[in-house]
Amino acid sequence: MEIRFYNTFTNATETFQPVESDCVRMYSCGPTVYDFAHIGNFRSFLFADVIRRTLEFFGHKVHHVMNITDVGHMTDDASADGAGEDKMQAAARRVKEDKKSGRVPEGAVQDPDDPYQIAKFYTDAFLQDAQTLGVKVAFESDNILHATQHIDSMQEMIAQLIANGHAYVGLDGVVYYSVESFPSYGSLSGNTLDRLLIGAGGRISDENQANKRHPADFMLWKADSSHIMKWDSPWGLGYPGWHIECSCMARKRLGRDVIDIHTGGEDLIFPHHECEIAQTCGATGKDTFARFWMHARFLMVEGEKMSKSKGNFWTVRDVLEGRATGTQVHPAVLRLELIKSHYRSNMNFTRKGLLDSAGAVKRLTEFRTRLEAACGGKAEPVDLTYPILKEFAEALADDLNIAGALGAILPWASSTPSDPAAALGAFHRINEVLSIAPLGSTSSGAALDSGKHAAIEDLCRQLDDARKRKDFAAADGLRTEIQKQGYDVKTSPNGTIAEKRLA
Repeated sequence: MEIRFYNTFTNATETFQPVESDCVRMYSCGPTVYDFAHIGNFRSFLFADVIRRTLEFFGHKVHHVMNITDVGHMTDDASADGAGEDKMQAAARRVKEDKKSGRVPEGAVQDPDDPYQIAKFYTDAFLQDAQTLGVKVAFESDNILHATQHIDSMQEMIAQLIANGHAYVGLDGVVYYSVESFPSYGSLSGNTLDRLLIGAGGRISDENQANKRHPADFMLWKADSSHIMKWDSPWGLGYPGWHIECSCMARKRLGRDVIDIHTGGEDLIFPHHECEIAQTCGATGKDTFARFWMHARFLMVEGEKMSKSKGNFWTVRDVLEGRATGTQVHPAVLRLELIKSHYRSNMNFTRKGLLDSAGAVKRLTEFRTRLEAACGGKAEPVDLTYPILKEFAEALADDLNIAGALGAILPWASSTPSDPAAALGAFHRINEVLSIAPLGSTSSGAALDSGKHAAIEDLCRQLDDARKRKDFAAADGLRTEIQKQGYDVKTSPNGTIAEKRLA
């Protein structure tokens, strides 16, 4: 089946064919680990995960890598030059206050002035959140790349760019990329050098412009002995620019000058991805870096831009633990909510949307339970000619039309298939892509933490014992306690059952 994706570089939907038939090579811009990643970040990360799972669904082997930015990402990242201060340095100040408030647990970062400790804390938090939401690359440590572990590769690429005439040392000692040396600079974002010359709406910093050949030239390396993180280099003790990091890590880990797919949020199109193309092509001599550039659009909350000042800036943990909506949410529900809107449309994150997603997850998991009961849990392998799989595949192949895919499978999940073993086989293949019908020990399909589940089961046994003793006050108290922890309490022939609420 022909797969078609929208390519930001060409502004067109194109048939996808990998550079090499044996493996799709895919790079995703990951988090800057100076804080907890928010749900807008995770919309982009999950979008990349769905691309990967879709390609695997169609039989492709996928080598997917994601970076961790732990140096060089400046606070003014709308400027190609990266003005302001390093986000890791800003985090060092903030963590001191966060420790006092308990947002960063006591002992998690022993020394807030040590950026490596801060980076490790937030990297671990990101990976935990990503694994909770089923992002496959987060389970593959070899494919999670840390910028601070690739400084030598960055210096090698910078030296190559200088040798190729694409970079120079400015009057201020900073190594700059010369945008005029790369005629196609601006092709991804639509920015022309003429527009950038006059500031491109404030995106180009006025700071130290006299040191550059062109105002849009951007930093590759800055000698700065006072920076919070620094390394020796031929251009002085200092640190790399943000953009050079991804160029080096993608090329080194994927082992190719031209990769198949590069993903990220739409805010990265300019300057970050534009600069990546210029650097990589300038170093390799190739006319392209990635065959497909794919970007997820922004996420809003209840119709408004997400911001800390508005009090609607939610992390994954805020949503799962109930701080965002007042109700605990199962990871499968949040995953569905973040992937169900088309990636090229702005997404509106709402409480109603979460409730709708919870209903869909419940319907799918209960459908699977019925199929397993009907066929004894023995699924029959099926291919893409199986009717529901064919509909599902056609939707995915149409530029990841998840809404269309859900429109096919949700009515199917309310049916009673005549071939439950084949239907279960189809269900498993569908869930390999969506990953929204989690396995678990409750009829709602909620995957439970084993320690917490054991404690809840113990409360259920205590409730049954209280009923046997006719201590109804104690039984009511135990029921209330179970409900407070996010469970519905039901009575069955085998005793009390606690079902984790999905939202």
